[in-house]
Amino acid sequence: MFYQMYELNHAAMAPMRAYADAMRLTFRNPANPMSHTPFGRSLAAGFEVFERTTRRYGKPEFGLNETSLNTGKVSVHEKIVWSRPFCNLIHFERTLPANHKPDPKILIVAPMSGHYATLLRGTVETLLPNAEVYITDWTDARMVPVSEGRFDLDDYIDYVISMLHALGPDTHVVAVCQPSVPVLAAVAVMEESGDTFAPSTMTLMGGPIDTRINPTGVNELAQAKPIEWFEDNVIMQVPWPLPGFSRSVYPGFLQLSGFMTMNLDRHMIAQKDFFVHLVKDDGDSAERHRDFYDEYLAVMDMTAEFYLQTVDTVFIKHSLPKGEMMHRGRKVDTKAIRNVALLTVEGENDDISGLGQTEAAQTICPNIPDDMRHHYVQPKVGHYGVFNGSRFRSEIAPRILDFARTHARGNTRKKPQPKVIKGGRSD
Repeated sequence: MFYQMYELNHAAMAPMRAYADAMRLTFRNPANPMSHTPFGRSLAAGFEVFERTTRRYGKPEFGLNETSLNTGKVSVHEKIVWSRPFCNLIHFERTLPANHKPDPKILIVAPMSGHYATLLRGTVETLLPNAEVYITDWTDARMVPVSEGRFDLDDYIDYVISMLHALGPDTHVVAVCQPSVPVLAAVAVMEESGDTFAPSTMTLMGGPIDTRINPTGVNELAQAKPIEWFEDNVIMQVPWPLPGFSRSVYPGFLQLSGFMTMNLDRHMIAQKDFFVHLVKDDGDSAERHRDFYDEYLAVMDMTAEFYLQTVDTVFIKHSLPKGEMMHRGRKVDTKAIRNVALLTVEGENDDISGLGQTEAAQTICPNIPDDMRHHYVQPKVGHYGVFNGSRFRSEIAPRILDFARTHARGNTRKKPQPKVIKGGRSD
């Protein structure tokens, strides 16, 4: 009943939120003399903090309407090019001049770990001037009717394979954080079957490939509890009248409470600073706070089966680095990867995927030639700095683009050679 109580509480607070918003507007109205006093601004600030603290944040927009090429600015349009019940594949289609040379085709696989794909807005924006960018736009599980069926880790892998088929040959896949495991598994499955649509390059960024290495607080929590504890304590059913009524999920609001608890003091200080900025009429600082938390506080539900299978496979059993991960009853063999170039990227101060966890992919893919692999550690960045911010723009993104161009199928003489399977065993 906890999910139902949460929804009831949110509904019960609606009149108070409406009143707070009305009073905020009253005390910020220039026609109100009190709006020009510290007391009036303090009242307006308090009402805004209350309203923002108790509201539900909807899915943000990417809002990327243009990008800059060497020849000038061009318009950008979001276009859904592939769709399934739990995901849409969005293409950021640029209006290119006729003489524009082809750019790398990059599929960004966004995390399904609470936040929406718009968390990678900065990633997309940085790559857009030099690439055809596609991104996975995962659907809030509470909005998917039960009649659409289950969605688990095996389905995630199948989705990635299907998207690569839809995009065609010479695609470059970039996995950010959580999807590093299913993307690596998908590429292994494709290579083992001799799939000609396997990507040209695979970039894994801040991903939990082997969480036994340099474990973080997130990893230790998963290790400290049996899978039954997660099933009993964080799995709930979507309440009526939402479209996903009765679907078992890991609710977004519970995920958010976990995110907030990890750095609670930082968030409390941010709220206090936001109040002070509003009182001092520091509009720029206040707007930066709004922009960040509009994104950070927008969360989505995950299907129970996907969450539990991921926790068990990735964080408890460490199945992929042990060579024990299964997909549709078949073992995932990362040694089968021979023709897909591998780039791994880590942040020096990552407190979610510890240093070395992503690099482990280099070890469990021994048959990728040395000239087709590279590992990079970005100094002085944490987890989010791996895919966002100034250092991503200036140091990481150029490496991703250069790696994609270097190992594009048209730039390599070596043609993909499917792995030969004899007698049920790998050569």
